[in-house]
Amino acid sequence: MNPVVQEWLNLVVRWAHVIAAIMWIGDSFLFMWLDSQLRKPGRPLEGEVVGELWMAHSGGFYEVVKRKSLQALPTPLHFFKWESYSTWITGFLLLIIVYYMGDRAMLTDASSPLSHGQAVHISLGLIIAGFIVYTGLCHTPLIRDNRAFGAVGFVLITAAAYGITQVFTPRAAFLQVGAMLGTIMASNVFRIIIPAQQEMLAATREGRPVDTSYGARAKLRSTHNHYLTLPVLFTMLSNHFPVLYGHPEPWAILALLFLAGAGVKYIMNFRAQTHPVVFAGTVGAIVTVAAITAPKSVEIDSALAAGPKVSFATAQTIVQTRCVTCHAEKPTNPSFTAPPLGVMLDTPERLKAHAQRIFVRAVQTHTMPLGNMTAMTEEERKQLGAWVAQGSDILAPGPAAVPTAAPVAAPTYASAAEEARVAFTQRCVPCHGAEGRGNGPSAAALNPKPRNYRDPEWQKSVTDERIALTILMGGAAMGKSPSMPGNPDLTEKPEVVSELVKLLRSFGQEGNP
Repeated sequence: MNPVVQEWLNLVVRWAHVIAAIMWIGDSFLFMWLDSQLRKPGRPLEGEVVGELWMAHSGGFYEVVKRKSLQALPTPLHFFKWESYSTWITGFLLLIIVYYMGDRAMLTDASSPLSHGQAVHISLGLIIAGFIVYTGLCHTPLIRDNRAFGAVGFVLITAAAYGITQVFTPRAAFLQVGAMLGTIMASNVFRIIIPAQQEMLAATREGRPVDTSYGARAKLRSTHNHYLTLPVLFTMLSNHFPVLYGHPEPWAILALLFLAGAGVKYIMNFRAQTHPVVFAGTVGAIVTVAAITAPKSVEIDSALAAGPKVSFATAQTIVQTRCVTCHAEKPTNPSFTAPPLGVMLDTPERLKAHAQRIFVRAVQTHTMPLGNMTAMTEEERKQLGAWVAQGSDILAPGPAAVPTAAPVAAPTYASAAEEARVAFTQRCVPCHGAEGRGNGPSAAALNPKPRNYRDPEWQKSVTDERIALTILMGGAAMGKSPSMPGNPDLTEKPEVVSELVKLLRSFGQEGNP
């Protein structure tokens, strides 16, 4: 899909998703509050009245009366279902646009053995599996004990979070758990709550007694949805907080925040009547998350600042290689038409302005590069951290100097083979993938798709000389994909080009299926 079209779809669908979610959550909060505030009527009322509530708002007074059944159907009768349906539909569309149609790095790390297609199928399978497990749990005796059901549900959610973080990037894992629970919530409305209301209406129209078990079942599922709202809302917002999903054990952070979210909702419902254990557990979960995610910045800064001096040239080389493909005024990564979040790192001044942000994302939380698509090494992260801790100085031009690109220190390599491996990682992996399968993090946005170097037919059809020429001149010059740039800087390094050819040939050897 055209990146500009995809970006607009992302914006429009995300906006619609937020609007729908606000309406659905607002309905949930309102009706749970209404049920908790109902009081015995102060005067006789006709019919099976559960309770009444008086409210003042919008310059007037509202009287709400809850009845178990009606003698006749009023017109019009308002339902609350499309809020949940539209939230799920837009959420699923957003999952497709951002994660399924986006870069492989949106779902899995660059080192993952999974292809993007496999990751998408796993994601869809998990959504279905979550629905099946929850439905099965609702058909056990646990459904009659809210505490036991909640405890088992929490354990299952935690186990799912742990497993998913072993497969997907933590950022994607958080949203995957949210998508699973959101599907459960929407299915409760579609399969249980609305059918129960329709049964009540049918009984009223036919003049037969209303089976109150339908309403009780719907109320129970509505309560489940209610206590999942804040945890699921957190997963919607989690992408903005890398300090949480960037923790070494992100599944534990997710579990604690789910516990806190359900606890906060309970406190909102019962206020002064909240049991001390619930209050203490909720506060404890929040404090624990804050404590274990707090970066040890003082210790890290001190250690890095006291280490070997890291020059700006070294830091800029790392950023130019690992970050600027996306974070430039004109990104070369085809997945981005503009720098993500407006962050540009392509000049010394911009690099210095974002030094602290680089420190948090690349050094402390390891949440950038996205999915580590450009294979930033641990040593490079330490060097970037040291440059920031040592003052993040940049090379300033003289007063009359013409602005030019800052000099970059040329790295040294032990051999041509090592330089070829580094060149492949930096220049080829984003499109062709670490294993040369043509499934790199940028591959999804390219047409035609990058070459699969493991294809035996391709290996037989092309000569070493033609591979070398394509490396130097680029795809367009050789009548191939214009998306593949040339590497003219390797013209004076025939030994490195030769090693690159050997590396590409190695993908087609036996033992490398």
